[in-house]
Amino acid sequence: MAKVLCLLLLCSGLSLAQAGGVQINYALVSGDNDPHWPYIQALLQLACGQMSQRCQLLAARDMNQGRAMEQMQRPDSSVDLFWGMTSRERERKLLTVRIPLDKGLIGWRVPLINADRPQLFKDVKTLRQLRAFRAGQGQDWPDTQILQHAGLPVLTSPDYPNLFSMLRQRRYDYFPRSVIEVQQELASPSGKGLMLDPYLLLHYPTAFYFFVSPQRPELARMLRQGLEKSVRDGSFDQLFKTFNSDHLRALKLSGRTVIELDNPLLPEDTPLARRELWFHP
Repeated sequence: MAKVLCLLLLCSGLSLAQAGGVQINYALVSGDNDPHWPYIQALLQLACGQMSQRCQLLAARDMNQGRAMEQMQRPDSSVDLFWGMTSRERERKLLTVRIPLDKGLIGWRVPLINADRPQLFKDVKTLRQLRAFRAGQGQDWPDTQILQHAGLPVLTSPDYPNLFSMLRQRRYDYFPRSVIEVQQELASPSGKGLMLDPYLLLHYPTAFYFFVSPQRPELARMLRQGLEKSVRDGSFDQLFKTFNSDHLRALKLSGRTVIELDNPLLPEDTPLARRELWFHP
């Protein structure tokens, strides 16, 4: 039933876009291979459908998250929305739809490593031991500051796809990826020569939200109301399980060493008390 729902949502999204309606110009900040996009598209169409709206989704390409933020703050912005990890700065500058799209899984991280170093983290049990290795991250990602705050060395790049080739070249040791994206990345051409570390699981509290241009308050309101309705009627959870249950089981998270990190960027308004919004591996 869940898979049927997912298919109906995606198909209806195409027909709604063709018919016109509410136009949403989104920034595809991780390029055409964004592992989040199929799930995000289904969530957008779910929220629109809950509000009886026809939504036309149009991509504004070739921009990272920092550039998307700059574009969205302009009075003449042609970008309405992007999705990403929250921070105080993002919530201050943009309209935030505070429904964690991934139920908090963006903060559960497994390392991608070179396939010829399978035992890299076998003996790593503590944060102090992990500080001997260098992570790779996006230059404008909130994760970078979280890792640095924990005393972890980080090499950054403004170009998300380039981080994979930098790892293969051993310019850094590991690429911490969320449990909801790592398997898609590993299966893509970018994952060639890489493997999933079997030993570690990093965790920091955070949320993955829709961020909307201040020029489109009606869009932020519609998405918030639509997602809230889907949480109440169970369709949000159904969609979440359709996209995430299989690969979460495959990661065997319960057998890993968990290293907890503080998140100094977590806004005070994060709805941590709403247990129905979060998932715990």
